[in-house]
Amino acid sequence: MKRKKRTEILIKGRNEIAHALAGQIKVLYEIKVLEEPNFGLVMVKMRETAQKCLFYLGEVLVTECKVQINGFVGIGIATGNDKELAYNLSIIDAAYNAGLKETESWDAMLMQEEEAILRRAAASGNKIMKTRVNFETMNQ
Repeated sequence: MKRKKRTEILIKGRNEIAHALAGQIKVLYEIKVLEEPNFGLVMVKMRETAQKCLFYLGEVLVTECKVQINGFVGIGIATGNDKELAYNLSIIDAAYNAGLKETESWDAMLMQEEEAILRRAAASGNKIMKTRVNFETMNQ
């Protein structure tokens, strides 16, 4: 599984997943914190649809963390004020970068979480569609 997809699942999914995966590594390996979870601002780019040009919509508060496991660095970035998630993401990233044996079983768990995320999104979409108004039938 690619890093982008893995991180997206961990961020959109339940926090318990990231906590559980990082917990497996915390008890077995020495984790060196290179950068404590701290706050930063990231500029958000958007594409204007008519002229197709990029512009900066604004800034988003993020929490970022950097750790090292067995000489491999991991980075975790989470939106908002979520130090624990950023720390857990950095541990998971370092574990994958180091090729630790614990990561071999994680992909199946992450795929299950992705399916759960899709089901929740579909359920939310269905709720929204129930409130949709058909203006063509209102004229009769």
